[in-house]
Amino acid sequence: MPQVDPELFDRGQFQAELALKNSPIAAFKKAIRKANQVLDERFSTGRSTRRLVEDRAWFIDQILIEAWQRLAWGEAEIALLAVGGYGRGELHPHSDIDLLILLGHEDQETYREPIEEFLTLLWDIGLAVGQSVRSVQECAEEARADLTVITNLMECRTIAGPESLRQRMLEVTSVQQMWPSREFFLAKRDEQTIRHAKYNDTEYNLEPNVKGSPGGLRDIQTLLWVARRHFGTLNLHALVGQGFLTESECALLASSQEFLWKVRYALHMLAGRPEDRLLFDHQRRIAGLLGYEDSDAKLAVERFMQKYYRVVMDIAQLNDVVMQHFKEAILRSDTEEPAQPINSRFQLRDGYIEVTHSDVFKRTPFALIEIFVLLAQHPEIKGVCAGTIRLLRDHRYLINDEFRHDIRNTSLFIELFKSREGIHRNLRRMNRYGILGLYLPEFGQIIGQMQHDLFHIYTVDAHTLNLIKHLRKLNRPEMTEKYPLATRVMNKLPKPELIYIAGLYHDIGKGRGGDHSELGAVDAEAFCRRHQLPEWDTQLICWLVRHHLAMSTTAQRKDLSDPLVIHDFAQTMGDQVHLDYLYALTVADINATNPNLWNSWRASLLRQLYTEAKRALRRGLENPVEREEQIRQTQASAIDTLVRNGIDQDDAEQLWNQLGDDYFLRHTSSDVAWHTEAILSHPNNGEPLILIKETTQREFEGGTQIFIYAQDQHDFFAVTVAAMDQLNLSIQDARIITSTSQFTLDTYIVLDADGGSIGNHPARIQEIRSGLVQALKNPEDYPNIINRRVTRQLKHFAFAPQVNIYTDAQRAVSLIELTAPDRPGLLARVGHIFLDFDLSVQNAKIATLGERVEDVFYVTDAQGHPLSDPKLCEQVQQALIKNLSEANGAETAPLRISI
Repeated sequence: MPQVDPELFDRGQFQAELALKNSPIAAFKKAIRKANQVLDERFSTGRSTRRLVEDRAWFIDQILIEAWQRLAWGEAEIALLAVGGYGRGELHPHSDIDLLILLGHEDQETYREPIEEFLTLLWDIGLAVGQSVRSVQECAEEARADLTVITNLMECRTIAGPESLRQRMLEVTSVQQMWPSREFFLAKRDEQTIRHAKYNDTEYNLEPNVKGSPGGLRDIQTLLWVARRHFGTLNLHALVGQGFLTESECALLASSQEFLWKVRYALHMLAGRPEDRLLFDHQRRIAGLLGYEDSDAKLAVERFMQKYYRVVMDIAQLNDVVMQHFKEAILRSDTEEPAQPINSRFQLRDGYIEVTHSDVFKRTPFALIEIFVLLAQHPEIKGVCAGTIRLLRDHRYLINDEFRHDIRNTSLFIELFKSREGIHRNLRRMNRYGILGLYLPEFGQIIGQMQHDLFHIYTVDAHTLNLIKHLRKLNRPEMTEKYPLATRVMNKLPKPELIYIAGLYHDIGKGRGGDHSELGAVDAEAFCRRHQLPEWDTQLICWLVRHHLAMSTTAQRKDLSDPLVIHDFAQTMGDQVHLDYLYALTVADINATNPNLWNSWRASLLRQLYTEAKRALRRGLENPVEREEQIRQTQASAIDTLVRNGIDQDDAEQLWNQLGDDYFLRHTSSDVAWHTEAILSHPNNGEPLILIKETTQREFEGGTQIFIYAQDQHDFFAVTVAAMDQLNLSIQDARIITSTSQFTLDTYIVLDADGGSIGNHPARIQEIRSGLVQALKNPEDYPNIINRRVTRQLKHFAFAPQVNIYTDAQRAVSLIELTAPDRPGLLARVGHIFLDFDLSVQNAKIATLGERVEDVFYVTDAQGHPLSDPKLCEQVQQALIKNLSEANGAETAPLRISI
C-alpha cells in the first residue's frame, strides 16, 4: 500500500476542513467522495486494479485512524484491527470494511461509550462496516469453534492502538494452539467442495460469481490460507519458494487475479453496491468498459466472457495442482507407501498415478496421451499426482503437428474412445490440463466460448464434453426408466466410439461464422483421415456432424402427422443405422445443452419421429404411405371404438363429412373417437365444448391435450392463445380445423409455464376449462388479459425479431416462421395480427429455446388459400416485426419472403 498519496487523501486539508466545521461528518464525507472520484478516474485510465484495491484500503486506513483518534483512548488496552479482505489490504469500491476492536481483557463496559461513538461516526459518514468487539481470550474461543473466524484472524493487521495486542491474539490462535495444518486443510478443502457444489461444480455458469464460483477469487484465497496455516506465509510468490508453484504458474495466477479484480471492480462501480455476480445486466457494459468490441463472428460480450472463462479455467487448473500438492505434503507426509509399477513410464503411489522419472514426457512424448488411456483403463486410480500434473503442463509444448500425426498418439487417442469406462472423465481431464485443446487445435478454439443466450447455458467445450457424458449415461441400466428408447438404441450401436467422436466434433465449428455443422464436418473428416479410420466410419462421423440438428429441428418445427414430412426425413436418414446413431446423439445433445430442455413432451416428439421414420425405412423409401390409406385406417379404427361405445355409425360419418382430410391425418383414431362421441352428445346451447385430458398416446406423452369445439369466430385463435397465456399454459402444438358447417375443432398440446406436466389434477383442469369458456364467451376482453411481467434475465435479450413467409410446395398453406425474444403474451400478439389480416391458423409448432421462441404457423387467407400476394406478405411481416419489437425494445430486422 502507498506510504502517502496526497491526491487521494490530503491530511492537512482534511484537518483544516475539520477545524471549520462544528460536526466532523461533512469533512469525512467530502474526503470519501473525493477519494471515490479519484479512484474511479484511475480505473477508467487503466491503472492496475491491484494498485486500486490497495489504494482504497490505504485511504480507508487514514479515515479510520482519523476517526479513532478523535476519541480519548488514553493508555487503554484496545486496538483497531482490519480483518478479512480488508486485513489483506484489499478493498473494492463497495466491499465490506471488516473490523475487529480488540480488547486486552474481557471487560467491554469500560469502553462501551467510546466504541459506540466510534462506530456511530463510521455509519454516519457512510462506511459499510462489519465489526466485532472481542477480548484476546474471546478471539481464541471463537476461532477454535469457527473456521471462518480463524481464517479472518489470520489476515488481520493493526490500524490503530498497540500492535502488541494483535501479537498476543495471534499467539493464542496459532497453529500450535488450534487448527493444526492438517485439520485446517481438510476443513478448507471441504468448504471449497461445498462452495463449488453451490455453482454446480463448473466454472461455466451463465451468470458466474466472480468471487465464489469455481476458478474465482475465493479459490486463490483458499490456497493462500492453507499456505499461511502450514508455512506461516501469505503471498503467491512464497508458494514458489516452497515448491508448490513454478514462477510461470505464479505469474499466471497473479495475472488471473488481476483480471478478476478488474471485473469485480467494474461490477461494484456499475452496480453501486457490493456485487460479485456477473449478471447479464452487467456483462455487456463491462465488456465495453474493458475495451471489447463486436466482430463478425462474435459479440463483444462473448469475447469478454470467453476471456473470463479461460481465466477461471486457468485458476481452477492451478487450484487442482496446488491443492493436490497440499494433500500430499500435509496428509500423506508420514504415511507414504512404496510405488506400484504400471509400466516403465508410470506407477501408482497411494492410489494416484505418477511418472516413474521426471523425463518421461520428454523422452517418450506419446506418454502425454497414454496417461489418460491408462486412467480410463484403470478406473480404480484416484487421480494424478500433483508433480505429474505439473509435468504434463510443462511438456505441453511437445504437442505439435509432428506429434498430432504420430501413429502412436493417434492410436492411443482412438483407444481412449474405445474404453469401457472413463471416456468423459479423461477427456475432461485432458481439457483441464490443457492437453486436449493442443492435440486438437480446432477444439482449442472453442474453449471458454460462450453463446450469449439463455438456451446454451454452457461454453461450447463444456457442452461438448457434457454431451459425451450423457452418451455414456445411456449405456447404464439405471437410465432405462428415464430414457427407455435411447438406452436401447445406444446399446445396440455397432461401434459406439464413433458417436463419441461425432459428439466431440458436432459443435466444433461454432464461433467462426458460417454453418457450424458444415465447418465441423470438414474438421471431423480431417480428424478421421489423420487417425486412419475406415471409410465407413469416417463417412458416418461426418454425416452425424453435418446432420446433428436434423432430428430436433424436424421434431420441433415440422408437422409429424404429415406422411411427406416423415418420408423426407427418412430419406435423409437412409438406413436404420444412421437413424439410431442420430437419435442417440440428439437425445444427448438436448440434455447437454440445458437440463431444463428435456421434458416428456420433447422426448415424445423425438420418439414419434424415430418410430415413424423406422417404419418408413422398413416399408422401403420407394413405398411411402399414401394420405388416403392413412385416413381410411384412422376412420376404420375410430368407428370400431365408437360402435362399441353405442354410437351410431351413420351419425359419426355424417359429422366426419364436414371435417376434411387434414383432421384425420393430424389426429389418432382414439382421439377421433373421443372427439366424435363428445361432439355428438354436446347440447346445442351455444357454449363451447372443451375437453381436457393428460395425453396417453406416446407421441404426446407428458403434455395435456385441450380440445375445443365451438362455433367458428373471426378471433378464435387469438382469444384462445391469450386465455391460455393468462392461465400460465405453455402451448407446444396447435392443430386448427374448421368444418364446412363453420365449427372449429382445435387441439392444443400444453404444459405448465415452467415446462412441467399438468397431470391429473381436477382443480387445475377445472380452472383451465372455466378460464377458456369465459374467454371464448367474452372475446372482446382478451386484449386486456396479458399482464405477466418479463423476468430479469429475459429483459437482457431484446434482439430483433425475424419473420420469414413462404408457401409450402406440398400443402395448400403458407408457413410463417417467427424467431423472437420470449415475452409474456407473445402468441396473443401474433394472434391479434393474424386477426387484423384475416389469416386463419391451420397448424402451429411452438418451441421456446431459452430466451427466444422459434414458432412456425401454417396459415391461409380469408378464402382458405395460401398467401399469394407479395404485398400482403410484406404487410404481415412488417406488422409482426413492429409489434414484437415494441414489446421488447429491439430494432427491426430484415424481411424475407418466398412465395
